[in-house]
Amino acid sequence: MPSEIITKDDLEAFRRSLINDIQDLLSNNKPDSKEWLRCADVRKFLKVSTGTVQNLRISGKLKSKKIGGMHFYRLADIENMLNDKLQKI
Repeated sequence: MPSEIITKDDLEAFRRSLINDIQDLLSNNKPDSKEWLRCADVRKFLKVSTGTVQNLRISGKLKSKKIGGMHFYRLADIENMLNDKLQKI
């Protein structure tokens, strides 16, 4: 059975391709292009629980504005957080 050798360049090309694919998926999954999102919108967008959104907010990874007891999140801040995570991969 023949074997193939994978080089660092191959892995780097795969990583770039994967990041581009993820960014394409995220850009197609934007919730109605709103600038500000409520917690429920953020949960649907990130596919996480309410507690996870709260933990992201408390840890400072995701900024929010509190208006009348409700937290609102900027879509740009969410995208920046995701891009930062992708760059660390």
